[in-house]
Order: sequence, then C-alpha cells, then structure tokens
Amino acid sequence: MSVLTYLQNTVSAVKIPEWERISIDTSINTLSRKLGNHFNNLNSKFVFGSYDRRTILRRSKDPNSDVDYMVVFSDGANYQPQTLMTRLKTFAEANYTRNEIKQSSPTIVIELSSIKFELVPAYVSWGTYYIPAPASSYTNWISSNPSGMKTELDSKHRLNNYIIKDLIQLLKYWNVKNGKVYSSYEIERYILDKWFFLCTNLKDYFYNAVEGMSTVGLPLYKSNKVSTLKRIVAETKLYESKGMPLTAESHIKKVI
Repeated sequence: MSVLTYLQNTVSAVKIPEWERISIDTSINTLSRKLGNHFNNLNSKFVFGSYDRRTILRRSKDPNSDVDYMVVFSDGANYQPQTLMTRLKTFAEANYTRNEIKQSSPTIVIELSSIKFELVPAYVSWGTYYIPAPASSYTNWISSNPSGMKTELDSKHRLNNYIIKDLIQLLKYWNVKNGKVYSSYEIERYILDKWFFLCTNLKDYFYNAVEGMSTVGLPLYKSNKVSTLKRIVAETKLYESKGMPLTAESHIKKVI
C-alpha cells in the first residue's frame, strides 16, 4: 500500500457512509416534524454547519460530532437569546427523554444514539440571520450567514479536483486524535483560505496543507503536536524520494 492509498482509505473510514447518513437524515426529518407540531411561530428550520457541508466525521471517530440545526423564530427579534433557548428546552423536554437533553449555551443539545443535535435559536430580518453572540455571553444577537461557508467550500472543492472535503476530514481526524489542537472551524477556514499549487491527489494536498499549518498563538503542548506532524510528513516525503514506499506508509501512520 502507498501513502496515497492509506490516506484515501483513512478518509473512507472517517466520513459518514451513506447508510449512516440515511439514518441521520431520518432523525433530522423527525426533529423537523416535531418542531413544526410544537411551534406555530417558526419562520424556518434547517440543517447547517459541517453536516450540511459534508465535512463532518462519523461519530465513531469523533464522539463530539453533531448536527447543527437552526430554529428561526418569527418573533425572535423581540426577545433575548435565553428566552428562545428556554423555548427550545421546553420543546426538547416534551419530545425527547430527559437524559438526552442539555443546554450548552447558546444551544440546546439533544443527544440520540446515532447523532447529536445542537439546536441554535435564531431570527431573520431583511434576509440576515441573527444568532446568540459569544462576546455578550450569548445575551445579545449577532448576524450570521449559515450557508455562506457551504457555498464557498463547494466552489473550492470543485476547483481543486473535488479533494478539498476529503482533505478537511483527514485534518479533522488528525485534530481529534491530538486533542483538538484547532477548532473544526479553524481547520475549514484555513483550507478555504489556502492556495494549493501543483497538487493533483489527496497526498499532495495533505502534504501542502500540513507544511503551511500555523502554530502562532498556540500553547506549547499544541505547538509541539503540529511540529511533530510536520516533521513526520517531511520524513515521509524523504522516504518516498528514496524509493521506500512501505517505510513511508509506516511512518505516516505514526500521526494519522
């Protein structure tokens, strides 16, 4: 097996397979139906985030994988975020068992056996969505573009040999195995902002991405994890250049 084949197989193992996605989609449809039956003041409700972008890891590889679900209230502008979070908590308690529910500001979390939902309260005004603002300890609202990154990512994916989403999942998997050096958002944002030159396959993209990873602002223990990854990649490339594919594959397995 080559390094390329190993990386491709790793991506196949960490991404949500279609049979699992069908099961999750069934849970999403059930959630949507229950929300519609419970509330009569919803403007809209929809999935967004990494599940919608297809960059999420399957839960067996990342226990914290979740589906972000925006619940847009037609009267939300009249209230502070906690009021809408209380509404969502009341909904969850009426439709799911108590041990499946918790509040994790600014969301209500519903944890099922197959997937975890994070319900995000919101309102929309003149086409702009507003969600609880972190800087205010979630007591005020901030504008959000829930579909913006998806549009950007789909374009980047198409223009880069349809490899970008696999690359993101590969880096996310390394990230999970190393205690979340970066947030998932930071990884996706880094890949979206990066230019890739002379890359034709997943291995090329992976090497290029790793070589450009920044340690600025990271604590030492996280910086060391990035440095180790970069060193292993450099050594793997050296083994490949010497015509030692089996040694190269064995070496890359040390970090991913």
